[in-house]
Amino acid sequence: MAALVRYRTALLLRSQRWLAPVILYAVFLAVGVQGGQPVLDSLAYAAAALLPVTAWLVRICVTVEPAGARGCTAAAAGPRRAHLAGLLTAFLAAGALGAAATVAVAVISDAASTDHQTAVARGPAAVAGLLAMLVSALVGTAVGALTSRPVLRSTAHAVPALLLAALLALVTTGSPAKAALTDLTRGSRDGVVPLPVGAPAAALAVAVAAVAAACWVSARRA
Repeated sequence: MAALVRYRTALLLRSQRWLAPVILYAVFLAVGVQGGQPVLDSLAYAAAALLPVTAWLVRICVTVEPAGARGCTAAAAGPRRAHLAGLLTAFLAAGALGAAATVAVAVISDAASTDHQTAVARGPAAVAGLLAMLVSALVGTAVGALTSRPVLRSTAHAVPALLLAALLALVTTGSPAKAALTDLTRGSRDGVVPLPVGAPAAALAVAVAAVAAACWVSARRA
């Protein structure tokens, strides 16, 4: 699996298709995160933007390989393992992007509550932000896995489904992503750093189920 992930990572980097989602994420942060804003609110914004970017990275990772090479990889390693490697590559790329964003946002933001009246510890806030980034990356991976090849093969269906699913994951009550973001914004209002445990666990369960389903479909349609 490690060799497959390295292979997928090399494909992703050489294709340069990662530039579009990464640049879009940087633009989101440049527009929505300004120096001196409350740190927890800024981290919530950054985590929310990471979810659709992760789903986009998943779509890139599972479609970047040429059809002929995809067939060779599936024959050598098995279609499930080959597809899982693409999903893991996207998740790891999104995780690295989220970690870098967390550090940058935590450094430039004001370590205070929404009303700037209560001090908020920067270190614990960054940890809470990392957990929210993890939730967004996991849910984004699930969204991308279920709205990309081989589950949805048609671009005309897959892209709108990806966008709609990403939006619903951010606004639907009960979604782990919305729960993590709500914890951050509520903590910012109260001046208390949240350390959510339920949201990451739920996001992990959702991601595992979605990835397992996508890998099962990849074997059936290989």
